[in-house]
Amino acid sequence: MKITILGTGTSCGVPVIGCQCEVCQSRDPRDQRLRCSILVETLSTRLVVDCGPDFRQQILPQPFRRIDGILVTHSHYDHVGGMDDIRPYCQFGQIKVYADAVARKGMLEMLPYCFAEHRYPGVPKIELNVVEAGEAFRIGDIDILPIEVMHGQLPILGYRFGRFAYITDMKTMADDQTTLLNGVDTLVVNALRFDKPHHSHQVVDDAIAFARRVGARRTLLTHMCHDIGLFDAATARLPQGVELAYDGQVLEIEP
Repeated sequence: MKITILGTGTSCGVPVIGCQCEVCQSRDPRDQRLRCSILVETLSTRLVVDCGPDFRQQILPQPFRRIDGILVTHSHYDHVGGMDDIRPYCQFGQIKVYADAVARKGMLEMLPYCFAEHRYPGVPKIELNVVEAGEAFRIGDIDILPIEVMHGQLPILGYRFGRFAYITDMKTMADDQTTLLNGVDTLVVNALRFDKPHHSHQVVDDAIAFARRVGARRTLLTHMCHDIGLFDAATARLPQGVELAYDGQVLEIEP
């Protein structure tokens, strides 16, 4: 299974508009972070996790072929704001989107024209499916396990694909959900910045502690803001087995 990291930034992205800090002015492409998303692929199946406002830019370099499903973590704009840009992929058929009941409600409110009884010609053709934490399902040849994550007080979803798990926007996770990650080898998890705590997101120390709790061999940090620091300097502060993810990174995951 191939994982392409499409974006590793927070809701503002990096560089932040108008910011003159050293990270936002950096020429290192690893310091430039689009909104969070990944592409999950096998030879026969292709999934996207989250479709934020940078989706068009993220997907243009990728081969143009069918998307078999879009998995939504939650309906905040930085995670679903690019849903209209899936229109070209509708030539392959209706796009199946998977979300929990809370995210489904948010998407119906945010994108009402996509779900109207009489739709304007040309709008995305979306089949919106509700999934629940702990209830596994399969798309093509990929097994998917949704896991409940708390984004502050908001329940959202992370996703497990075999020995790989993807979790973003987490502050906490209940013990019964953490057990669903037993045996995960590679973990991508959010870490907003070093030091200063946040009310609804993990910071780096939280993410490291969570990775140790899960027992992942390799942990990559995502959903980072410019306060994380320059890529090389931030990397030097991390323990063995933990690294910063970067946009465009490709991971090969064994079954």
